[in-house]
Amino acid sequence: MDLLADKLRERARQLGISNAEAARRSGLDERRFGHYVSGRREPDLATLLRIAEALGTTPNWLLGVPTAHAPDSETTGLIDRFVNAANGMNLRELELLVIQAEAVVASKR
Repeated sequence: MDLLADKLRERARQLGISNAEAARRSGLDERRFGHYVSGRREPDLATLLRIAEALGTTPNWLLGVPTAHAPDSETTGLIDRFVNAANGMNLRELELLVIQAEAVVASKR
């Protein structure tokens, strides 16, 4: 439960929003969302899905489930941060991010 609470706070920080705004985006009462952020309660699956979608992330990330494509936890964390940052971008910003990532990869060849 503490991991979910930590991830909810982290995601709100990444998005530059308050917990109240995160609750609003999720369509939840601020008090109810506060229980999740404090670790006093856990959301049911439907609510977890709604929160993840509203915050532009995945339920797995919110629950700290490692992704299969990353070899270690540090890499997994960085990839998750990268994806979460990308989810908060508009199309033009995302295009620029992809161009920069491709340039980094190409420079290693």
